Amino acid sequence: MANTENTTEQIKKRRTFAIISHPDAGKTTLTEKFLLYGGAINLAGTVKGRKATKHAVSDWMEIEKERGISVTSSVLQFNYEGYCINILDTPGHQDFSEDTYRTLMAADSAVMVIDASKGVEAQTIKLFKVCLLRNIPIFTFINKMDREARDPFELMDEIESVLGIKTCPINWPIGCGKNFKGVYDRNTKKITTFTAAMGGQKEVASREFDLEGTEAEQVIGADYHSQLLDDIELLDGASEPFDMEKVSTGKLSPAFFGSALTNFGVETFLEHFLNMTTPPLPRKTTTGQVNPFEDNFTAFVFKIQANMNKAHRDRIAFMRICSGKFEAGMEVNHVQGGRKIRLSQPQQLMAQDRKIVEEAYAGDIIGVFDPGIFSIGDTLCASNDKIQFEGIPTFAPEHFARVRQMDTMKRKQFIKGVNQIAQEGAIQIFQEFNTGMEEIIVGVVGELQFEVLTYRLENEYNVEVKLEKLPYEYIRWIENKNEVDPAKIQGTSDMKRIKDLKGNPLLLFVNSWSVGMVLDRNPGLVLSEFGRD
Repeated sequence: MANTENTTEQIKKRRTFAIISHPDAGKTTLTEKFLLYGGAINLAGTVKGRKATKHAVSDWMEIEKERGISVTSSVLQFNYEGYCINILDTPGHQDFSEDTYRTLMAADSAVMVIDASKGVEAQTIKLFKVCLLRNIPIFTFINKMDREARDPFELMDEIESVLGIKTCPINWPIGCGKNFKGVYDRNTKKITTFTAAMGGQKEVASREFDLEGTEAEQVIGADYHSQLLDDIELLDGASEPFDMEKVSTGKLSPAFFGSALTNFGVETFLEHFLNMTTPPLPRKTTTGQVNPFEDNFTAFVFKIQANMNKAHRDRIAFMRICSGKFEAGMEVNHVQGGRKIRLSQPQQLMAQDRKIVEEAYAGDIIGVFDPGIFSIGDTLCASNDKIQFEGIPTFAPEHFARVRQMDTMKRKQFIKGVNQIAQEGAIQIFQEFNTGMEEIIVGVVGELQFEVLTYRLENEYNVEVKLEKLPYEYIRWIENKNEVDPAKIQGTSDMKRIKDLKGNPLLLFVNSWSVGMVLDRNPGLVLSEFGRD
């Protein structure tokens, strides 16, 4: 019994969230600062900065360090004030959005980082919609208040009008840019002023004042003090009241102001966030729900990453534990593979620093060694029940290129490399209709993926390739492939027949007009925009 109690206690401590934002809004920097408070790192690295400064912990691929952007989602775990926190840092760059969609499937809540000078940007809108689909709580951190920023009321209005979610400011900024004095907490009615330490690499020194006291007025100045009193009056009259129920169903977003770079307001945000979020919630399956506190261990794979360790050419399958307790070396059922497997080399990650885990609990993210049997969306469970969690969709690529290897002697490495990278879900591979793997067509959601593909083939598999971009933009799966002979489809001049690695026939088109033409010419043909196995 004690064991079950301990498991329950452990699960209650867990908080698992994803950080979403538009590129450059400061998401990776904020992650770093969380880790700083959790004691996981002593000096927080920022993504941009001088050569001498440290690289961010969550950016571990060479290409990420070179460019200063996050390309793959990383998973970080740290402890803070009795909680065990799992952060899923997602790539902000739009070219890597499909990785982010999948990652959001593994989170229980999301933190949306918004740049105070720019407001809501395109990528934020896309990712926000994925969160809405799942009704998960969304917290807003308005970042970069240490630079010139837009009016905070304007920003609140924009979040409401563009994203359609009401906001409730928990704190309020006093000034911005060089005149950023600190924040006012609406709950405690206190002003906190900050002094940055070591350019934000260490925790900040802060002081607290009562709103009404003369001391506060002296520190922030009479003008800012009277402006703050006006703002508070307006807020109390016009803003949405805090309602925990609305927050937990994703209908109301608590908003916080601060600067991740200089560390203003990060700790306050973290503390409020932990008070407002819940332990792991039940997960939907095809037959009902799985309760996290059940004894039965269940998990699903949401990401596969090859070659995280240069020396060992390995593949790691990341899985989110949905219920029960995981123990190293345990035997589980791989539902899609229809067999029992032993989960070996289980690891938790601090980006690329791995530590072997002996145990993990519902809400945690673990990486296990993948000998090439897992696919994204697979379910694992300790019991013999055939549980399947809700599927993770495959997105239609929008850019296509023909990929040829320069040295035909390295054919084996080429096929291995391309297949492994495809299994991670970043690229999709197609073949010409009547040929083998001599030439392949690669489809991606964003063009930057091509760069990553050539870079990784060269650096990880030692294969040089030539990419020839193709003009196609639209891809369609043939839904009724058993009733239609793809070779006999009456096409248009810009249509191309291809097949995926499972042999499913597909059609490529240059423009959307052709899709309609082909459907008109071939009565009975059914085409779809999404891939379903």
